[in-house]
Amino acid sequence: MIENVIRLRMSTADGHYAGGLVDGARILQLFSDAVTEGLIRHDGDEGLMRAMNAEFLGPVWSGDYIEIRATLVKTGNTSRTFECTAHKLIQLDGPHDSSARVLAEPELVTKAIAVAVVPLDKRRPAS
Repeated sequence: MIENVIRLRMSTADGHYAGGLVDGARILQLFSDAVTEGLIRHDGDEGLMRAMNAEFLGPVWSGDYIEIRATLVKTGNTSRTFECTAHKLIQLDGPHDSSARVLAEPELVTKAIAVAVVPLDKRRPAS
């Protein structure tokens, strides 16, 4: 099973809306990065994203620590399907506060199904 994990803190530069709310497109970008790593590990090529269907389930703010996962769940002739999740692990107590708390249970904030394609002539076993 191929599963890729990215953990990072959302910076103030990621905050796009009032109060430091992070644009959902930032999470989709991270999903794409995790899928790309999975394609490289599976096929030795970055491939091309074909489709992504996402659900945004909770807010992400500047200062939150996020864990991104992309798990390869289906392999076609050229297509690769990944289940992607973003969980909030740590959140600040407020936008102007330095105190933070580790969440008792990671909070699922975004989930998606991503389909990518690796052209036949680009595939090679990853080393």
